[in-house]
Amino acid sequence: MSAQIAPRRISESRPQLAIERVEVFGVAVPLVGGGFKNAYVTKTVQKSAVVRVTAAGGAIGLGNIDPSPGYSTETIEESLAALRGKLAPGVIGADAANIHVLNALLDKATPGFLDAKAAIEMACVDLSARALGVPVYTYLGGAVKERLSFNAWIGIVPPEEAAAEARKWFERGFRSAKIKVGGGIEADRDRVKAVREAVGGAMALRIDANAGYDSDTAIRLAHLVQPYNLQLFEQPAPADDLAGMARVRREAGGVSIMADESILDHASLIAVIKAGAADIVKLKVMKQGGFHRTAAMLATAEAAGLRCVIGHGFGLGVNTMAEIMLAATSANVIDGLECVGPLKTVDDITTEKLDLGAGVLALPPGPGLGVALDEAKLARYRFA
Repeated sequence: MSAQIAPRRISESRPQLAIERVEVFGVAVPLVGGGFKNAYVTKTVQKSAVVRVTAAGGAIGLGNIDPSPGYSTETIEESLAALRGKLAPGVIGADAANIHVLNALLDKATPGFLDAKAAIEMACVDLSARALGVPVYTYLGGAVKERLSFNAWIGIVPPEEAAAEARKWFERGFRSAKIKVGGGIEADRDRVKAVREAVGGAMALRIDANAGYDSDTAIRLAHLVQPYNLQLFEQPAPADDLAGMARVRREAGGVSIMADESILDHASLIAVIKAGAADIVKLKVMKQGGFHRTAAMLATAEAAGLRCVIGHGFGLGVNTMAEIMLAATSANVIDGLECVGPLKTVDDITTEKLDLGAGVLALPPGPGLGVALDEAKLARYRFA
């Protein structure tokens, strides 16, 4: 007669990682050189939020978000206020390992604020993976890539300067680059032409309009740069003009169209898919509200036949590593991650600054996100 084993409740089968403390820090880390100019603002520092979640027994996890004007729905100040006033108090006592319940609590605390919610969810995933003794990519289902490659960037600069930057990136080991466009399609064409001539056919080239052109202008630009074999054209039309994006996709001469500013939550991704507005979508762990929400959107995109690019341009080490580890879990993610923030900052708040200088990085084997806070640097770069 076989023995009967009574089913055990979840609470009995594994320890609860009850959240006891959520610490929230605002930091401002200087950027290299004189800073960076994009379609929205010139930045000389990266203002970010860092979250440390401590569970019963002392287990900790780290989260980090890097809001940027023009890209993020809320400012860094608004995100910090939401974290301290509503989100952190709302998860005290919750099980850090139960992300479904955690996300429900975060949504109950306040609508919106996906960036801020991502900081807490990221920290809880890090904590849970550390408690299990596995890297976050293993916690998320396993890595399908052991080495990740990264995407260089070239700003709105004269053609000869763009060509020199492209050669520099290529010599360092980068095999893909994004060229910013805007302010005039003939100048854009000349910049793209100069870069292609500088690197030949060995580098994948992307262009990004940051929603700065209307669909008519974007179509004209697409035809002007058609001879230069672009990998993709990012956000060629305003974020809310999905019909315009779809028209660019139909009439741009075959270049793949990527939606970035048009993508926020799962509903916006589905709207892009229904409109036929993109071939590729860009996802960011921060912008989409954390690992689990982003992974769900990644699966939806793949099911719809859309490839994905992962990453945001200005980020500290914790958030950067989060995107690296998520990207490693899916073959649907295009090589050339855009989480290259550590290349733009003079320092970080981690004990070891990520070195992306050669354009590739091997996945770290350690538990969680594989990064630790440097308390001295956290204090040095804090702002009220």
